[in-house]
Order: sequence, then structure tokens, then C-alpha cells
Amino acid sequence: MDRAWIYVILTSLFELVWIFGFNVASAWWHWIIIIPIIFLDFMFLSKACEKLPTGTVYAIFAAAGTVGTALMDIFIFDRDFSFAKGFFIIVIVAGVIALKLADNNTTDEQTEMRTE
Repeated sequence: MDRAWIYVILTSLFELVWIFGFNVASAWWHWIIIIPIIFLDFMFLSKACEKLPTGTVYAIFAAAGTVGTALMDIFIFDRDFSFAKGFFIIVIVAGVIALKLADNNTTDEQTEMRTE
């Protein structure tokens, strides 16, 4: 796997860690842990954007955060699950996949134009 995709996975995971931290932080020293995680998260995000299209990276980052937070609310913080939540989670995931496929098509077209 390309290192840039590893950065995308790491930034998506670290985003969920600090979002979880926001929900459970109850003392000042919790923020001493959360703030460096946020900086590390954005470092991985910027590293991923160096090699991959920023729109694709950000779409995955935002979708992972949105879907992950919704699932965290349901499974960790005992919020209710509804058909609407499930449907829109699927819509978000489908949108990210479609964006990635569209990005691949654009990259393929640009490569073809350079070789002609």
C-alpha cells in the first residue's frame, strides 16, 4: 500500500480519537492528551495531501469522521439508531467511493492526454 494511503488511514483514525476525547474530557489534563493528537492528526492529513488529491483525502477524512462519530454515538454513547441515520451513513460512504472513482477517471484521462 502506498504510504500516502497509510496517512489517510491514520488521519481518519486519529480524528476519531480526538473526537472521542472531546466527548469524555472532564479534567484539564485530558486536554494535554487531546491537543497533541489533534496536531498529529493534521500532520498526517497534510502528509496525505502531498501525494494524493486534496479533495479525495478531505472527503475520506470528513466521511470517516462523520460516519465514525455517528457510529461512536450509537455504540459507545448509547444514542438511538434510526433508519434515516443508517441510510445517510450509506449515502456518505457511497459519495466518497464515487468521488474516488471519479478522481481515478480524471487521472487516467490526464495520463492519456500526456502520452498523445
